[in-house]
Amino acid sequence: MRDDTIYENDDVKAALKRLPENLYNERLFRIKRALDLSMKQQILPEEQWVKYEEDKKYLEPYLKEIIRERLEREEWDKK
Repeated sequence: MRDDTIYENDDVKAALKRLPENLYNERLFRIKRALDLSMKQQILPEEQWVKYEEDKKYLEPYLKEIIRERLEREEWDKK
């Protein structure tokens, strides 16, 4: 999942807080599995790879909402 590797700035951290619990837990599982495999110097079995077509951007809707709200807040602060 591409959203698992996104740099965690303030917007991303806020979006992660809005994720439903099941999506957040799935994300943590994938990250822990990647760290475990990296420490063992192993590669994820090919049958468990996510195909590009099946990859979904689960964080994007929440991130767009956070950015929109931040820009709106900045606009109000200018006035």
